[in-house]
Amino acid sequence: MRTNFKELLEAGVHFGHLRKKYNPAMAPYVFMEKNGIHIIDLNKTVAMVEDAAAAMKQIAKSGKKILFVATKKQAKGIVAETAEALNMPYITERWPGGLLTNFATIRKSIKKMETIDKMKENGTFASLSKRERLQIDRQRAKLDLNLGSIVKMTRMPEAIFIVDTNKEHIALAEANKLAIRSFAMNDTNTNPSQVSFPIPANDDASKSIECILSIVSKAIAEGLEERNADQDKKAVEKKEKAKQIADKAVEKQEEK
Repeated sequence: MRTNFKELLEAGVHFGHLRKKYNPAMAPYVFMEKNGIHIIDLNKTVAMVEDAAAAMKQIAKSGKKILFVATKKQAKGIVAETAEALNMPYITERWPGGLLTNFATIRKSIKKMETIDKMKENGTFASLSKRERLQIDRQRAKLDLNLGSIVKMTRMPEAIFIVDTNKEHIALAEANKLAIRSFAMNDTNTNPSQVSFPIPANDDASKSIECILSIVSKAIAEGLEERNADQDKKAVEKKEKAKQIADKAVEKQEEK
């Protein structure tokens, strides 16, 4: 898979922040300064997004999850849509503190949601007073807002993908504390040294975010397809092996 330099350029991936917001740690990825704005070196972006995409493809192929995180307005919808299409967990509302470092407690909250759903299914909910039902509904709605997108994340993710590491610094810190691989779009006001696979890119414009997510999502989709193909192949091989064993057993019986 080759990244199209022109597409990155047209999406404005190269536009960094004003010089006054500059983080010196991004120096290796800045091409020049123009009208007080730093311009990202897209040649570096191409190489690094391809490295990140290749690594994410292998994670998907292994059957493990990548948690997508973006709570800023211009990224939320794009990230949610991308993650849902890939059947990956995501956070686009407030980051629940301790999501990674205190995962067991977060799972308890998710189980509480599931318990409420079961109450509605088995009729227990209907037997409660109107006030109790209202309180439970409010609790369920609040839990769903913050945790609904990670309900199927039954175990710790293998990696985390972040849009804007400054805004999502708590998520990144938790991932680093647990040695969970991190992938992120790093604008010129961020510190890429904190990220396992930094991608120098404009993390403010929706077109830029969409462009980078399109590249990594295609790689993840390829990984998932290859995993399915491998599993189908193994299933066929297992079936053939079982048939061979059965045929040999029949041959032995006939010999007797």
